[in-house]
Amino acid sequence: MPPATTTPTPTSPLLTWWSQRPPAAGAAVMATGILSVALNQTDHETLSRIALALACASWLALAGDFTARLLWDRARWVNEAATPAALTAIAATTVLGTRFTTLGWEPLAKTLLALAALLWPGFLIAVVRHWHPRMSGAVFLGCVATQGLAVLGATLAANESSAWLAHAALVLFWLGLVLYVIALTRFDLRQVVHGAGDHWVAGGALAISALAGSKLIAADSTRLYLWNDDDTSALRKVTVALLILDLAWYAALALAEIARPRLRYDVRRWATVFPMGMTAAATLSVATALDVPWLETPGEVLLWITVAAWLAVSAGALWAYTHPGHSSVSGADATPGATPGTDVTSTTRR
Repeated sequence: MPPATTTPTPTSPLLTWWSQRPPAAGAAVMATGILSVALNQTDHETLSRIALALACASWLALAGDFTARLLWDRARWVNEAATPAALTAIAATTVLGTRFTTLGWEPLAKTLLALAALLWPGFLIAVVRHWHPRMSGAVFLGCVATQGLAVLGATLAANESSAWLAHAALVLFWLGLVLYVIALTRFDLRQVVHGAGDHWVAGGALAISALAGSKLIAADSTRLYLWNDDDTSALRKVTVALLILDLAWYAALALAEIARPRLRYDVRRWATVFPMGMTAAATLSVATALDVPWLETPGEVLLWITVAAWLAVSAGALWAYTHPGHSSVSGADATPGATPGTDVTSTTRR
């Protein structure tokens, strides 16, 4: 009988540190990727490409880790695949695909869309089956992953003049909103005050929904004629409402951070940076799609706030790497005795 396969033991401090990262680390790719998108929207192309390179490197590292655990540590892979944070893999992939589309790299963007679409149903079903009351902000990642597909699909539809892709993106857009409403009933509002970072996804999910709406509006043209006047009017109203609700969440969450500062580094802080960047990107995109130029200024202000937050969290991540054991570790590694289906992506600090 052949010996049981075991996970290879990391041979360096860097590999040891990396092997302990929970699925929530995918939010770092999402945060850096959307930062690249927003910098491109404001014509800061050099900075945008630097952020894109960092996001791509992180995505490749996470993809390698995903594959290694699937092959050599199946029990841990199955355990983590049932947690909401596993959906960051899909969201991160769609964010990168959206940025590649703006560079004109449609074949690569289509490949990432196909990969994300292939993973999305299985991961979403596994996660939704384990939803329960009083969850952290990670519960909204079902909406985020779904809207990520809608954003990438609508962006590619506009570039490729593909009506079927735009209509598929529209279906995902409405499904994402349904998932948001359901997730809101499972969200523990106390996380706004006590959460360690991923509570910001409550607003970020609305931001990516507004971004998806703006991309669907922009995808329409006289050549495709995707939506009639009633459809376009409904999309515009819903998109504006989503952006307003997102900005309201942003303000409430920012005030809560001021009232109760949480300065210790936690990997879930990347799930704070992502919604901040997504709000900036959504504001800028809505300004263009709905021809509201005055929104460009607040969008750019939000972008530079995101840059500052990204730098702060990056410094925290570097400090955590150089001072192991002194920072908060999240995910499955942070919750003793966690079992599949429990919400191990965030704990409530009291």
